[in-house]
Amino acid sequence: MTATAALVLALTAVIAAVDWLAVAAGNKRLEYFAKPLTTIGLVAVAVLVEPADTAARTLFVIALLFSLGGDVLLMLPARQRLFAFGLASFLIAHLAYIPGLVLLAGATGGLSVAWLLVGLLVAAVGVMTIGRHVLAGVQRNAAALIVPVTVYLTVILGMMVVAFATQRPLAIAGAVLFCVSDSVLASNEFVRPRPGAHLVVMVTYHLAQALLVLSLINW
Repeated sequence: MTATAALVLALTAVIAAVDWLAVAAGNKRLEYFAKPLTTIGLVAVAVLVEPADTAARTLFVIALLFSLGGDVLLMLPARQRLFAFGLASFLIAHLAYIPGLVLLAGATGGLSVAWLLVGLLVAAVGVMTIGRHVLAGVQRNAAALIVPVTVYLTVILGMMVVAFATQRPLAIAGAVLFCVSDSVLASNEFVRPRPGAHLVVMVTYHLAQALLVLSLINW
């Protein structure tokens, strides 16, 4: 990692911590500033690192930019009305991450079938536990969203499976944390609200995105 990238990453970590404090304190004005700025910082880090594959870096930047769009849509006061648009923005982000991860794997020997199977097993466990409860909650409380949520669930789990197949520990950890973040968000949104859920969502989300960006580097 270049010195400039490391400095920007450190500054982004500080901004992320500010966002977590804002969420914990219920300070919406500060969150409106810190949440998107954290993702912008991660875009800058992705641009500044020396990646294993430059095309993969481009796709990761695209994923982060669409994530930024989702960040904004899901934090606005009209988030209930904009939820489907935020979901679509993050869906595109994952569709960019998937080929980016494939290109990263290609730079270091290709995808591993064995690890892909491990990823499929983890995804299956997720569907049979948290996933089915979330989909039941969506069907019960927001039936109009059952198709887009199902599509999104399929795509993010596909992203996680591909991350496992890359055998890159940071990519795997980032993808798993992304799934954890979205699972908590969806459970809180459609199944049952829980105290502190929003903070858990943001911490795991920012760590997920940061780890995926750092997975661009050959350590």
